[in-house]
Amino acid sequence: LIVIIRSKQSFHDKVPGNTGYRLAEQMLKKQDETVRVIVRSKESFHDKVPAPSYNPSRLEVIEASILEMTDDEFASAIQGCDAVVSCLGHNITMKGVFGQPRRLVTDAVSRVCGTISKTKQESSQPVKLILMSSNGVAHPEGTDDVRSRTERMILSCIRASVPPHGDNEAAAAYLWNDIGTDSPSIEWVAVRPDDLVEGDTSAYETFQKPKGGLFGDNETSRSNVAHFMSELICDKSTWEAWKFKMPYIYNTE
Repeated sequence: LIVIIRSKQSFHDKVPGNTGYRLAEQMLKKQDETVRVIVRSKESFHDKVPAPSYNPSRLEVIEASILEMTDDEFASAIQGCDAVVSCLGHNITMKGVFGQPRRLVTDAVSRVCGTISKTKQESSQPVKLILMSSNGVAHPEGTDDVRSRTERMILSCIRASVPPHGDNEAAAAYLWNDIGTDSPSIEWVAVRPDDLVEGDTSAYETFQKPKGGLFGDNETSRSNVAHFMSELICDKSTWEAWKFKMPYIYNTE
């Protein structure tokens, strides 16, 4: 069972976010995967992922805001899951960027981890948690290449004036510092795409840390992000290669 949590729009997308839709569609095309999605709009989801493209019995759609669900509702939503993927982001509106909740992504990831830790059976395998991050989020351990002075100044300004960026940084820091690499119930990966664009699945590469500058050097299609996430979920060797890491992904064609 794969649980995908997504929002209507993602702050780090240039247009309304579709990565969660792309991932759900790709996972549903796999014959042996069952998908449960938590979305703000069922209607929007079904418009983006039409029923003829998958077996409806393998999909459950829950219309809810993750931070407004009761503990029992949320525990039920992720019960029995093998993987949880967060494609959450802040709405691209004045209220979405500057209003509450300012820690949407961090609080959601914290809630996911807390619920898994409370409900996970000791004998079962750890749950895979995949966070959609961005290339502007540095690795909390400080292992990324040092950015230019100009880029560091820009990021400082963004961090101080645009709350969603700080939220994305805090979510990555939570995984690294609070969950760490020795949790018996959770293994995680934070995927960092470059400038997000539309496009079909194509050739892409993944690296330990961002390549090039902060703006405009590389692009990443949402379909490629979704494909990489599906590989993390389904392919054991891919997961073993990237677990507890923050891979950077961009298109090569």
